[in-house]
Amino acid sequence: MNGKSEDILKNKIKELKKIFPEAITEGKVDFDQLKATLGSEMNTDNERYVLSWAGKAEAFRVLQQPTTATLAPAPKESVKFDTTENIFIKGENLEVLKVLQKSYYGKK
Repeated sequence: MNGKSEDILKNKIKELKKIFPEAITEGKVDFDQLKATLGSEMNTDNERYVLSWAGKAEAFRVLQQPTTATLAPAPKESVKFDTTENIFIKGENLEVLKVLQKSYYGKK
């Protein structure tokens, strides 16, 4: 284990390459080729419900970046640290979720 969270973008491109190898050029998605490959299966209707907010694109970019952060126990701040089956995690939501992803990615 290298201490980094999963590189979600890299994994998705790898999966896309398995399904549509012709749509990947020099490790990047060729959207025109992907559209041509999918042909009539593409949804070209622009009418749909969306959730949008200022900074959404930046948040998605940050989400795709791997993290090297780790969780550290704080026994002095804990109640019955050695016997509890519960944990309290304090941190920035997205960063904590990326750290937890290391252990739980792909599990049901």
